[in-house]
This record gives sequence, C-alpha cells and structure tokens, in this order.
Amino acid sequence: MSARDLSVLLGVILIVIMLVIPLPGGLLSVLILFNITLALIVILVAMNTQEPLQFAIFPSLLLLLTLFRLGLNVSTTRSILSEADAGGVVDTFGNFVTGGNPFVGLVIFVILVIIQFIVITKGAERVSEVAARFTLDAMPGKQMSIDADLNAGLITEQQAKERREKIENEADFYGAMDGASKFVKGDAIAGIVIVLINIIFGFIIGMTQMGLSFTETVNVFTRLTVGDGLVSQIPALLIATATGIIVTRVAAEGNLSYDVTEQLFRYPKLLYVAAGAIFLLGLTPINFGLTTSIAALLGVGGFYLDSAKQKQEEVEDFVDEDEQTKQDMSSPESVVQLLNTDPIEFEFGYALIPIADANQGGDLLDRIVMIRRQLALELGLVIPVVRIRDNIQLNPNEYQLKVKGNEVAKGELYLNHYLAMSPGVDDELVDGIDTVEPAFGLPAKWINEEQKDEAELAGYTVVDPPSVVSTHITEIIKKYASQLLGREETKQLIEHLKGTHPTLVEEVTPEPLSTGDVQKVLAKLLSEQVSIKNLPIIFETLADFGKMTTDTDLLAEYCRQSLSLQITKQYMDEQGIINVITISPNIEKLIAEHIHKTDHGNFLNLDPENQQKIIEAINQERNKAFIQDGTAIVLCSPAVRMYIKQLISRHLPDVVVLSYNELEPDVDVESSGVVNLS
Repeated sequence: MSARDLSVLLGVILIVIMLVIPLPGGLLSVLILFNITLALIVILVAMNTQEPLQFAIFPSLLLLLTLFRLGLNVSTTRSILSEADAGGVVDTFGNFVTGGNPFVGLVIFVILVIIQFIVITKGAERVSEVAARFTLDAMPGKQMSIDADLNAGLITEQQAKERREKIENEADFYGAMDGASKFVKGDAIAGIVIVLINIIFGFIIGMTQMGLSFTETVNVFTRLTVGDGLVSQIPALLIATATGIIVTRVAAEGNLSYDVTEQLFRYPKLLYVAAGAIFLLGLTPINFGLTTSIAALLGVGGFYLDSAKQKQEEVEDFVDEDEQTKQDMSSPESVVQLLNTDPIEFEFGYALIPIADANQGGDLLDRIVMIRRQLALELGLVIPVVRIRDNIQLNPNEYQLKVKGNEVAKGELYLNHYLAMSPGVDDELVDGIDTVEPAFGLPAKWINEEQKDEAELAGYTVVDPPSVVSTHITEIIKKYASQLLGREETKQLIEHLKGTHPTLVEEVTPEPLSTGDVQKVLAKLLSEQVSIKNLPIIFETLADFGKMTTDTDLLAEYCRQSLSLQITKQYMDEQGIINVITISPNIEKLIAEHIHKTDHGNFLNLDPENQQKIIEAINQERNKAFIQDGTAIVLCSPAVRMYIKQLISRHLPDVVVLSYNELEPDVDVESSGVVNLS
C-alpha cells in the first residue's frame, strides 16, 4: 500500500479519534488551519475544472470533508465546554471578529450561516437535483446518437465505448452530487445547532461549575462560540460554493476564471456605455470625483480590451488560415480540393489593395454587390460570388479577371489618378499617361487630380479607378454570362420558375427537354446578350416547339422570335429607330443552299473563299455604319440568321445579328447599307 493510500486512511481514522478522544488546543489549531487549507484547495480546483468529470471524486471528498469538519466541531465543543478554551486559532477568530463586542460577532456569524444555508446550499442542492434528473433523462438519446454515429462509420468501436463510458460516468456523478449536496445542507443545520449548544450549555457550565459571573460567562463562551463557528463556517462556505460551481458548470473552453473574463468582457465597447452611465451618476449629489474616477477606469479598460481583442482576432485569422492551409495540404482530399476553381476571380497587385480594403476606404466589395444585383435584373441570371484576392505575381498596378480559372481580361489602374477618355480630338493641355479604356477599348489617359476639371472642360469623360474596374467587371460578366450558366444554375432557375408556373415547367422538363437541353438554349441566348429574365416566355416557346425538335440551336431561334419585344427595346435608340445593315438576297440564297442538315443538327458547309468574302463585306459595311451612327446591327431573314452569326462570331464577335421576326412590326428600321458580294 502506497503512502498516498495510507494518508487517506489515516485521515479517516483521525476523524474517528476526534469524535471520541479529547485533543489539546495546539493540535486543534493545526487541524483547523488544515481544514481551511483543504477548503481553499477544493474551491480553487473547482474553479479551474473545465468539465465536472475532471473532479469526479468531489462527491466522496465532500462527504469526507464534511465529516472532518463535524469532527472538529465536536472536539472544539468539548474543549469549550470543559476547559473554556479551544486553541489559539478559535480564540483569535473570536477576538478579531467580535472586536470586544460578543453580540456583534454573533450577528456576523448568523449572517454567514444565513448566506450559506439559504443562498448557496439551497441553490446548489436544487441545481444538483435538476442536473441529475436531466442527465438521466438524456441518456437514451445520447446512447442512440452514439449508435447512429457508429453505424454510419463516423466513429470507431473504441471511440463509441469511450463515449458510452463518459455518459455513464456523468450520470453517476450527477446522481452522487444530488446526494452529496444533502450533506452540505445538513452541515449548515448542524453548525447552527452546535452554536446554540455551545452558548446555552456554556452559560450553564460557566455559571454553575466554573463559578464565573454572568458577564464573564457571556464574554468567554460567546467569544469562543463565535470563533469556533467562524473557523467552521468559513471552510463550509467555501465547500458549498465549490459545490455550486461544479454543478453549474456547462460546456466551456477553459476554467472558470478564463470563462468569466472571456465572456464578461467579450464586448469591450459595452464598458464605454457603463462608463457613461457612471459618469452621469456623478452629476447627482453622489461624489463626482469618485464616479469620474470609476468612469475613467472603465473607459481605459474598454479601450485596452478592445485593442487587445482586435490584435487577437488578427493573429487568430492568420493562424487559422495557416493551419487550414496545412490541414488542406496534408489531408487525403487536398488533391481533389485543388481541382476546384472559382467561377469569377478578380486578382490585383499590391498597390491596388486600397480599392478593396474597406478599412482604407475601398468600396469595391460594395460595388460588386451592386453589379451582381444589376446583372441579375438585366440578364435574369444569378451571378456567382466574385472571389477577390491580391496576387504578388502581378505588377503593382495591374489586375486580371478570370472566368473558371482562365484569364479573360486584364488592365492597369493608377490610384490617386483619373481615367480621361478622349472625345475624339485630343487636347494638348491635357497631359497624362496614355492608355486604353479596358472595358470598351477606347483611347484614354491617366491624369492627376489637378487636371480633372480641365479635362472635363475639354470634353473628356473622366472617371475614377473604382468606376473603371467596376465597368470592366460588368462588361466581362456580360460577355461570359453563357459560360457562368451551368446545369446546377439552370436547375435553380427552373425550380424558381416552378414556384409560380408549375404546369409550364412540367410540360417542358424533364420531357421533352432535359435540364441540359434547357441550359444550352439559355446559354445560347446569353452568348448573344439576350436576357433570359423573361423565363416564362422562353418556357412557353420551349413547350410549343420542344415536341417538334430537340435541336437546341433551333429552339434558341424560336425563343429569340418570342422575345421580339424585348430585343426591339434593347436595340432601339432614343428616337425609336433601329439602324441596320441588311444582307443581300444573293448572300442569303448562297448561305441557304449550303446548310447541311444532320441528325445532330444543322451547320453551314460553305467553302472558305466565300466565307472570307462575306466576312469582309460585313466588316466594311459595319465600319461605314459605325462611323455614321455608332451602331453595327446586321439584319437578315430568320432562315439564315443563326448561320450568319456562326460565320462571323470568331472574326466579328461584337456585331449584332437580328432577323426580321425578332423586331416588332411597328418599329422604324433604317438601313445604312447592304452587304453584297463583289
């Protein structure tokens, strides 16, 4: 048997000895101090325990400490009544607390007993009872949860066994605490009874057997009784408090001290509110200097805690990102995760960080939110979140845009400058860095702020860097909207439409058209800048023609014709006129004769020489029309519109091709030229 085991056994034997054999005053003083020390250790351990099971011995320890304290009460009572002396510790406590007035000491002792018995002991007893009941009621559910995790393969058999043991131990612990709390209550009652016995029988013994006067009897036995009660009740109060701490602990990240400081001061700015309230109290007859000092202390404390919290958050973000990176790279799935690409990415050099950092006044994030809303209204497509990040591999003032991992555009910004776009005739007085406007390719200059007013007077269009990049992002998203629309996005649009038009959706998908077929039609429309916001009309068209053909190119043409009012409004100028260049009948006939029909769709099978001639002819007329009215819209018959667009899409991607059926009958169409083969 080890020395540790022997020490506990000897302690129990000592309790029995105290109950039977009188002990000298010196030894009683040592045991009383040892009792106070044990109580301090217990409450400190309870405060530093994260989970109740970490102090699982507490119910048994509570019983032993209660018996030890009662044994001391019996020994001190024997010494007080037989010798009117219980050692130096009891006498010192009695003299110090009473201050020469035994009745004051008696009142203080009564207050301590009331606090322990009514407040702490009753509360701990009730919490122990409720915790035990709830723990037992929750056991079946916890056991089922463990079994479910085990069957799902989320945990191993060993882990399941450990979790079952923990649940059983928790139930045993709270059950034991429910019983042990009764000892604390009984100890408080016993303390009151022992004090009454000491006072009553002390008066009788002192006046009858010891020959003391009434005044001497009151002074001696009240002082000793109060001292004995205090040296007994103070440890009892600490143990009762420890009991309350143990049974009221919930799931936490640290010990009680950590949780109190962490949660109580979690919101440092609230200390400013408290400081203001205390300062206002100083305007009343309350001591102004005192309230101002307390308010200043709260304000300084709030400032310090707020600064420390911000630094801690920055460190935690850095550490979390670093740890997450390490975990991602070390996990088995890391290779798969590396295959993921963001739909839209905006990367920039370090000199452009201020436009994206809100702390430095950057509003790029807010602008992108507005861009997504604007494009959702214009295109009828929910634009994915734009991933914004800095890239040290780029030049300081450079940025680039990626769509699904591929670079599609890039540009250069100069902060503290403005982009001045030329009105057509450059002004020599406006000097700056020559560049090209990234969204539309117009000649421009980067000018400083001093030249802004002068450039505007000269007719230049002047915009700030955030507006430049916002416009570029908007145009790129429009251009590549068809690539951003996948089957998952199409399914979301269909589900949204199903909420208002369930019959229409059921008639189109999954038969005769699959989600993939619908996606191809919508992407075809978006590729030519046709909004799919009016989804009911598109589905009406698909319902009408989907049973006739599954050629998605042809279905897209039918949808364009159904959206004629929308397309007409899109390309009509302020005077209600659409300026176009038309395709001559001989070119339309040539194209129609070379359409090759297959089971998988139709395509244009025209020789390269004629293809090149048609492209060059359209380009010439486009340039003439652009000089005249700034537009370049090709108008042709419905039968060949799709094939003409396919023919020129690679060489002239910005040229709009419309058919007669895509324009409203009452619209005013003006032709500025005809495309002919020379």
